[in-house]
Amino acid sequence: MNGLDAKITNINVKKIREDFPILSIKVNGNDLVYLDNGATTQKPIPVIKAVENYNENYNGNPHRGAHYLGITSTEAYEGAREKVREFIGAKKCSEIIFTRNATESLNLIAYTYGINFINKGDEIVIPISEHHSNILPWQMISRAKGAVLKYMYTDKNGRLTEEEYKSKITDKTKLVSIAQMSNVLGTKYPVKEIAKYAHEKGAVVIVDGAQSAPHMKVDVCDIDVDFFVFSGHKMLSSMGIGVLYGKEELLLKMPPFLRGGDMIEYVTEQEATFAELPYKFEAGTQNVEGAVSIGAAIDYLNSIGLDKIEAYEKELTEYTLEKISEIEYVTVYGAKDTEHRGGIISFNVKDVHPHDVSTILNNYGVAIRAGHHCAQPLMKYLGIQSSSRASFYFYNTYEEIDKFIEGLRQVRKWLGYGRS
Repeated sequence: MNGLDAKITNINVKKIREDFPILSIKVNGNDLVYLDNGATTQKPIPVIKAVENYNENYNGNPHRGAHYLGITSTEAYEGAREKVREFIGAKKCSEIIFTRNATESLNLIAYTYGINFINKGDEIVIPISEHHSNILPWQMISRAKGAVLKYMYTDKNGRLTEEEYKSKITDKTKLVSIAQMSNVLGTKYPVKEIAKYAHEKGAVVIVDGAQSAPHMKVDVCDIDVDFFVFSGHKMLSSMGIGVLYGKEELLLKMPPFLRGGDMIEYVTEQEATFAELPYKFEAGTQNVEGAVSIGAAIDYLNSIGLDKIEAYEKELTEYTLEKISEIEYVTVYGAKDTEHRGGIISFNVKDVHPHDVSTILNNYGVAIRAGHHCAQPLMKYLGIQSSSRASFYFYNTYEEIDKFIEGLRQVRKWLGYGRS
């Protein structure tokens, strides 16, 4: 198979790759094969140029100046907010808050909604597979408020069964927080069904979309979640920009997270009143460059189509799972099919530490992740300390997967275990 020919014929991978200069670099004399997209994605030229254009022609402090640059920077910032609103199907721009990343978004919810509306004896329910960013805030809230933190456990295929989430979400549950797609197992969880059941029990639902929003169409009104968070750098934009979506009725009840400039209405020596949404949660000078980059990234993704991206990545993942299953000394975690999983494959090579796997593959120019992936409770549940992880995006090719598999077959040989 030609590595630059997608099975999904309406996505031109060869053409797309021309927009990503970094994909043409050499690593240890080999073409770069970048398979660490779950950690961060690369930036296309239109995103790079959009930030450059902003800095050259529009840079100013938004919301503060009546001069040209103050006005144009405000337009750029608020224009990006509108793109985000449309991208995730929110009803109002006032429901879109810019943060640094998904981690900050989750902490904002914990320190505002959690501190004020979770009480002693209340239950907080999360899956065992969550990223630390969606565990630590709720550990903090449960300790501070005397609440109970409960875990939903995945089955042997990395899925959350209906029986499991219905047994854990009860009338005492006040908050459910769950990733739409696991950053380790790649599992796509049934967040719409879970949200519906949690709401019937009177709970608020948070969805971490860091691994889902870049790869599939998200409609927050359709899945009917109360909060949705994601990071720009995992979907083609700059680091340091993230999003928190919240239903307006909840955001209105929540106090500010940070206090200072631009989030106030009026300040006296002893008192202050706060600005309307979303500015109540955006204290200080904001990352306008980041907002511009995420807006440009959304434009780029829309130009390809999230449906096409999801379909192509599914094909690519199926191909990889098929190839990796032929290596008898490799263990793959999670589902062996793509019905309920995205383009993330975590695995271990027998007798080889994941860091060694990553280091050896780097000699072939192949970039993967190794470690506990900020999911140590899941690692313990799986009975392992760490794993290797390959994660894909729409600019990856079948040819790159072949190079990854070829390198993987050489790993044990490097360490003296005989033939690959």
